[in-house]
Amino acid sequence: MAKSSRYKKSKRGLSTVVTAVILIALSMAALTLVWVFVSNMVKKQIKTSESCYGNYDKIQINGQYTCFNKTSPTNYDLHFSLSIGDVTVDKVIVSVSSASVTKSYEITNVPQAIIGLSMYPSGISLVNLSGKNAGLTYKATGFSAKIDSIEIAPYIGGTMCETSDSLPEIEDCNLVL
Repeated sequence: MAKSSRYKKSKRGLSTVVTAVILIALSMAALTLVWVFVSNMVKKQIKTSESCYGNYDKIQINGQYTCFNKTSPTNYDLHFSLSIGDVTVDKVIVSVSSASVTKSYEITNVPQAIIGLSMYPSGISLVNLSGKNAGLTYKATGFSAKIDSIEIAPYIGGTMCETSDSLPEIEDCNLVL
């Protein structure tokens, strides 16, 4: 009998209560880590979508001043006007499509030279966006076929928004003006 009582005294182990407390603590720590990770990811996505939300109709193509001009049998120019409402825009990506080529222009708030793009009617080669509640007209050159469409996508708060406006058909300037 002495032998078995000595064995019981030297046996070391954790009680069921201590084991349960450790498992609960580990579960809570894991849950906290997952919550922090998911929470930060959701907050980032919300911030990104808030930049563009509600601004869909505030950056538009002014169709009244958007048309193409045939300068020769194989040369077309595009005059397009952008109107910006009550929103601060970082830049606008303008995509112009014709049967021969699709060209994209990145117009920012800082005046810059963009190949094939100038201010209209002045012809100034440094182009920039207008401020809030204003608009400017531009001239894009170098198209060898009739311009088919134009669409714009703004950057607001460092986030690229979806296409905010497009014109699927561009009229001839001689018919519009």
